Amino acid sequence: MAKKTFFVTGTDTGVGKTMVSAAILEAAKSAGKRTLGMKPIASGCERTPAGLRNDDALILQHAATESLTYELVNPVALEPAIAPHVAAVQAGRVVSVDRLVGFCRGMQMRPADLLLIEGAGGWRVPLNDRETYAAVPQALDIPVIMVVALKLGCINHALLTAEAIRNDGLIVTGWVANRAEPNAMSCEQETLNYLMEQLPARCLGVLPWLEGVGPATLSRYLDIDLLFEN
Repeated sequence: MAKKTFFVTGTDTGVGKTMVSAAILEAAKSAGKRTLGMKPIASGCERTPAGLRNDDALILQHAATESLTYELVNPVALEPAIAPHVAAVQAGRVVSVDRLVGFCRGMQMRPADLLLIEGAGGWRVPLNDRETYAAVPQALDIPVIMVVALKLGCINHALLTAEAIRNDGLIVTGWVANRAEPNAMSCEQETLNYLMEQLPARCLGVLPWLEGVGPATLSRYLDIDLLFEN
């Protein structure tokens, strides 16, 4: 059974959740840990001879130490490159919290030191007309790792996301600052200093913008010892 499970969320879409998740998996692998990664639902999948495939899910599949079929890493694959709840309707699929929780619990039963479950978009992204993705980590009762993209407005987005997670009864174990764009934001260090003082969790690392490098290189900028404490 997976000893440590974390849900990875972002302060917005496009903040680099997958690259951060893969870098954490690579860092854990370097520390001799057995790892698993999954993206329960992914939109924007491409048709291949093997079926629908999502680039982010493939990155997680490759970064994990344990061999898994694609369908276990990404059990709900949707072709339309739009919000998951709209993509599901267009694809004639029904997506519910209970269903995604079932997939996640099945993965938790596999032996590993670390399991990362990557969400979609931000904390409140809808799954259907009644449920949001936030209910999945709530049902699993697992801690959260938050990805913050260093850009204008990130302080507000980070503080609001952390507040929502706490209000939902979950713990933000750590957060990662990610330079998701090539041009550094102005007053970046001041922004980082403020976030480190105000967020209710430790920063696991600040990832640079390095074009063309993979998660293994980015993992060198992380300190994930905190994830394995207790």
